[in-house]
Amino acid sequence: MNYIYLRDHKKYPDAKVNPSLLWEYDLANFDYQLMKNIVVQRVIERGWPEDWNAILNMYSEDGVKKIIKDIPYLNDKDMNFVSNVFHIPLSEMKCYERKQSRQGHWNS
Repeated sequence: MNYIYLRDHKKYPDAKVNPSLLWEYDLANFDYQLMKNIVVQRVIERGWPEDWNAILNMYSEDGVKKIIKDIPYLNDKDMNFVSNVFHIPLSEMKCYERKQSRQGHWNS
């Protein structure tokens, strides 16, 4: 990882994901392992450093990388950000593959 505030995640073992990122779910019964793709996607799209620390502590750096590769949709900015930060080639990301396979209306 080359983002300085993400390298220090182990210094914040009590970091929690902001509940507002998962506003539509009942967090009293929420399974963070089962819903890990949603949690990581929300943190990528809208998270603050504490949210990043929480997912890196919860899923590990390698776990977050695997989850990122499996997320079906990210916008271009977020896709390129995580590709750069976690050194994941775009071609290994499901969201990039899906984007490439969709034919644009004006490009046909």
